[in-house]
Amino acid sequence: MSHSPKPVKKVPLHLQSAQNRVYIKNGQVVNDDGMFKADVYIEDGIIKFVGPASEINVPGGVRVIDATGRLIIPGGIDPHTHFQFEFGGAVSVDDFYHGTRAAVAGGTTTIIDFVMPNKGESLIDAYHKWRSWADPKVCCDYALHVGVTWWSKLVSDEMKILCQELGINSYKMFMAYKGLYQLNDSDMLDSLERIRELGALAQVHAENGDIIAKNAGKLLNAGVTGPEGHEMSRQEEVEAEAVHRACILAHQVDCPLYVVHVMGKSAGIELARARRRYNNRGIYGETLAAALGTDGTHCHNNCFHHAAAHILSPPLRSDPTTPEFMMRLLANDGLQTTGSDNCTFNKEHKELGKGNFTKIPNGVNGVEDRMSVVWEKGVHAGILDPCRFVAVTSTNAAKLFNLYPQKGRIAAGSDADIVVWNPNITRTISKDTHHHNCDFNIFEGMVCHGVPEIVLVRGRVCVEDGNVRVAEGFGRFLSTPVRTPYIYDVLEGKVPAEQSNGDGKAADGVNGGVKSLNFDALQKEVTYQKPISHTLLSSAYDVGSQAKPQSPTGLKHVDGARNMQESTFSISRK
Repeated sequence: MSHSPKPVKKVPLHLQSAQNRVYIKNGQVVNDDGMFKADVYIEDGIIKFVGPASEINVPGGVRVIDATGRLIIPGGIDPHTHFQFEFGGAVSVDDFYHGTRAAVAGGTTTIIDFVMPNKGESLIDAYHKWRSWADPKVCCDYALHVGVTWWSKLVSDEMKILCQELGINSYKMFMAYKGLYQLNDSDMLDSLERIRELGALAQVHAENGDIIAKNAGKLLNAGVTGPEGHEMSRQEEVEAEAVHRACILAHQVDCPLYVVHVMGKSAGIELARARRRYNNRGIYGETLAAALGTDGTHCHNNCFHHAAAHILSPPLRSDPTTPEFMMRLLANDGLQTTGSDNCTFNKEHKELGKGNFTKIPNGVNGVEDRMSVVWEKGVHAGILDPCRFVAVTSTNAAKLFNLYPQKGRIAAGSDADIVVWNPNITRTISKDTHHHNCDFNIFEGMVCHGVPEIVLVRGRVCVEDGNVRVAEGFGRFLSTPVRTPYIYDVLEGKVPAEQSNGDGKAADGVNGGVKSLNFDALQKEVTYQKPISHTLLSSAYDVGSQAKPQSPTGLKHVDGARNMQESTFSISRK
């Protein structure tokens, strides 16, 4: 577990000395649409010049950074975090200080967190609660999405106020978490229509909550109580069905849709099919660092704590070829962004689900290691080029949430959120050295080629020589205007989808784009699981008498079911 130093309340001298003028020389600038050798001059947190050294007279008193052999890339934008979030009776241990500190350490300089109202709670009240938590603590700039966790005229009215007065342009709905956040299709349609009226962007957590609730009950009734029951209850097709349905619902009311945390092959295929079906118009998808850097085989580990540490929803998939598959979808524009869904819990929190997998607080780390994982599994593996890396870790999120070109680009006038990336050195991910406030890292032991050597947040050097020095509260809230050009110029027919670049300029195709994908071939790479009822009735899943607990629901154990970890139903050996 990382023991973070006491937060700095005022901007320290090392930041003050660097805040006015910085000159980065001899590097390769990488944007989503091209690479070129250039120097970068920064003043008062803004990029003032990008170009050859011969075209600028550098003033005196400037901090000079030599980027020879390095890449100069836009700071990462993580569009999906849950800091200081209550889930399953616990609060995620990365608050807005520890979470944004970890983000900056890994090269991410902007995060977008989720306001999550309880059912019946005012969206505006929840928004102000999140602002009160975040504003004093954030070490980098941040924006907010807002969850639509229930539906009424009040919710509809407050959505308008949030858009027009409070800087919100995206709303998240849930097709899962029955009884907590889940909306039915009718309420989803009403929400989607309202989002379209407001010129905002709809987001959806796509899993069939009704199927999940049924499956979970069957598994617990059969005595399957360990972490492996989580994925068993939320099979690939349960996610894929919801992705397919969400895309159709959104298309019916002409509302732009962003599907968060696409985790399975079949769900990725459904998203890419929808993009092709609708000519890349109004459908976008995100996957996670977790889905790219590890897999669901860990959820079958004999150690409860190891298995539970990998639990999130939708779950990591047990098919070990899933990470490369998802990376290929990113490469071909079947998916557009990578988030972390950072929502960290410690050992004692995860133990709340001992004896009932549905009680395990959902969430993993990722905000710090997201950039390194995508580089390692994408660029170093030969699947992404550096420009596409910048697109899926920064620029596309900036365009989708109307932060571009203030964020997500190395250009004059943009914020000086910059990473000097060294592709020639390595680091090994470990819970012992990470900057999270949690005691586990799902990427433990991964060797990453490529390191964020220097990180600037609005022109201030916050990471250098392995040292992370940030100022609590230095980050600002970013108001996100509605009607982002990257989305609405296409929806309204002003620009063909293939030419939308978010800035009125034409965009080149990405590796042939989604139109080049062979869906028949991709479909053959998917292995569908048997239904839960079939699994539980199969003699192949029989267990001996050594493991017959009563489930926490009070339902009796049913003979003929087995714990998937080939140990005991408690599966913990520690």
